[in-house]
Amino acid sequence: MAKTTTQSRAKASPSKAAAVASKKAPPVVVTETAPVLSAPELKKVELIDAVVERSGVKKKFAKPAIEAALAILGESLAEGRDLNLRPLGKVKVQRTKEVANAVVMTTRIRRPNMEAAPVDAEEGGIADAAE
Repeated sequence: MAKTTTQSRAKASPSKAAAVASKKAPPVVVTETAPVLSAPELKKVELIDAVVERSGVKKKFAKPAIEAALAILGESLAEGRDLNLRPLGKVKVQRTKEVANAVVMTTRIRRPNMEAAPVDAEEGGIADAAE
């Protein structure tokens, strides 16, 4: 009787395999994309120079303000606070991990589509140097 059960299982297996094979999805063509190369990282010195150039403020006035802003941003992220800073976008801390010499933060940044909704300069809240 054991032989009959084994033989019936052997006979059932090919039909199951044929049924599974007929249910397989058709092959999908995968197109290869070129790797995205990132631009070189922005250093603090470059940031200060760009702000000086764009705003017209003297470097001796811009540098302490930028350094204070970066310190506040870093402290806020360390506290786990979300940032909503237009036009940079909304920054949300997903998770943190402490390693030997640092705290690694995985963040998510959602930037608005600047082409669809440009920021009005008068709504920005940044005063001119004369104000």
